Amino acid sequence: MNNNLRIIYAGTPDFSVAALQALLSSGYDVVAVYTQPDRPAGRGRGMQASPVKEKALEYGIPVYQPLSLKDEAAQQELEALAADLMVVTAYGLLLPPAVLAAPRLGCINIHASLLPRWRGAAPIQRALLAGDKKTGITIMQMDEGLDTGDMLVTAECDIAVEETGSSLHDKLMELGARTLIEALPALADGSLAPVEQDDTAACYASKLSKSEAKIDWEQPAEEISRAIRAYNAWPIAYCEYQKKNKPAKLRLWQATVGSEEVPPGAMPGDVLNESVQGIDVATGEGVLRIIQLQVEGRRKVSVADFLNAHSLIGQRLR
Repeated sequence: MNNNLRIIYAGTPDFSVAALQALLSSGYDVVAVYTQPDRPAGRGRGMQASPVKEKALEYGIPVYQPLSLKDEAAQQELEALAADLMVVTAYGLLLPPAVLAAPRLGCINIHASLLPRWRGAAPIQRALLAGDKKTGITIMQMDEGLDTGDMLVTAECDIAVEETGSSLHDKLMELGARTLIEALPALADGSLAPVEQDDTAACYASKLSKSEAKIDWEQPAEEISRAIRAYNAWPIAYCEYQKKNKPAKLRLWQATVGSEEVPPGAMPGDVLNESVQGIDVATGEGVLRIIQLQVEGRRKVSVADFLNAHSLIGQRLR
């Protein structure tokens, strides 16, 4: 293996850590790490380093945290590192042309989708919301577009029936790290054959928002079930119920599609039945059974534990 490459690694969240660790464990020369500036976090709003920064500091790797890479001084600083390659995984900053051209082999991206299926910020959750049966990792040669560069390597991953955003995140994080290490020797010797993306097959995976996680009970039970899985563990699907005659938030962590039909006269959101097996709710098409949920300000619990202190019978969830 040719692991003499001088590599700049750019990433920020947990998803980016596995690939950085794989590079280090495989003996590659990571000469610098680029990551987002420290942000306020937690109840005390103290400054929090990114997971990638913490990993870099653990290995004594120089860390750079520019607010933007459009600044000429930041570009000159990066170019002075004389890198052969820049590996980018969920970094969060746009790379201008000067940065894309700085490393000898350019910049490559580990993207959590089989491009061009889901381009953009939230490919994992959008795949689940759409009901995709498979997804994967694409190692892409970066260009100035949004995930539009030529594909270098792809690796497929099945989406399990009970897959959540959290579990699929972890599977693709590890798959991305393995695929990167497998691809680097061929990239270094020039034997990879870039494949141009079919722009007509592209979908945009827009960034997640808390507001979109509110359940619309008019939707079919199958779509609501996918949403609950996709938004686990962020931003977490929720609805509203009546608590002491006041609306309160109810977070939904796990649910399944029931086998029974919605009874005549029931409206979307109506709570039909409740037992230790689940809370059955009418939807626009079919019945949804809630399995795990969370009252705001409390920990998430099973339905059995929830019913020890609450009842939703007779309510219409909104």
